[in-house]
Amino acid sequence: MIELEIQGLSGSREGLVVEIGRVLLAHGFVLQRQRLVHDPHGWLLTMVVRGSRWGRRKLEAALDASDRFVSVKVFRAGEAPQPHFATSRAHEPYVPPPAPAPAPVAAESVVAKAVDPVAPDEVVPAPEAIESTESAFEFILPRAQAPVAAPVPVEVPPVFDEPFPLEADEAAVAAALSSLAHDYPRIVPRLLTLQEAVAAGARESSLALAGRNVGRWVFEQMHTLDGGQRLDDAIGQVGAPALRALVEVEQQGAQLHIRDSPLCAQQGRSGCSFFGGFLEELLGATATSGVPSIFPVCCRSYGADECVLAISD
Repeated sequence: MIELEIQGLSGSREGLVVEIGRVLLAHGFVLQRQRLVHDPHGWLLTMVVRGSRWGRRKLEAALDASDRFVSVKVFRAGEAPQPHFATSRAHEPYVPPPAPAPAPVAAESVVAKAVDPVAPDEVVPAPEAIESTESAFEFILPRAQAPVAAPVPVEVPPVFDEPFPLEADEAAVAAALSSLAHDYPRIVPRLLTLQEAVAAGARESSLALAGRNVGRWVFEQMHTLDGGQRLDDAIGQVGAPALRALVEVEQQGAQLHIRDSPLCAQQGRSGCSFFGGFLEELLGATATSGVPSIFPVCCRSYGADECVLAISD
């Protein structure tokens, strides 16, 4: 397996994340995290994905051929996120050069020359001539220019920055779900508290663990007789109805569209890992194909209108 960071520049936002997500899914890559910001150049999309190292070249070719990107680059993902290649750079304010120093007044040399001994063939200019010469010289002296107004600096959008991923905080998850039998399905406040209780790097992994625990509990309590189904049937008869007990969901084939997810309300803080873990455990116990692959196509915390989860074998 390999993790790649995809950076793309697009002229429009509408449907961008969904279309690129379908390309990733078609080539066997799973989205880890994403960011979509606006820039004077256009829309800057950054995705960190995971998949087979043998599929990288085909994925790069498919992204290059996509009409949604003006330009796209693919890097090997590292621990530290890279600034987007198309981000506008802020320029230093322009500082005008200092005005040139005035040249020495020529009248001084004229006066000095007047007090020196006069050469036989040299005529000392009359005072009126000296005054007129001085006035004429001052008239042609260079004048200091008004400073040029500094250009307005370009606002640079925030750089894609994700905390270093950590293991799930099992103690915090256990505390949040300690009264699951009593609280279910009103567990969203508990999950919001869990988000704030763990370290930033452990937030997504802790939500995923909480989702798996809740999905396992829901199956044991409500769906033990629903096993042995095809994945498509399990999504429509078990997965989507169970998820509707927590949030507003619309099913479109093998995709579940979650509207106004309370776990994804903050900018750049996706809570879709909870829904992914919930469906993995619930559908894995229901469908004959085993644990499915849950692909987060887009998330409202990264600028999308809704959260979309794609489900496949």
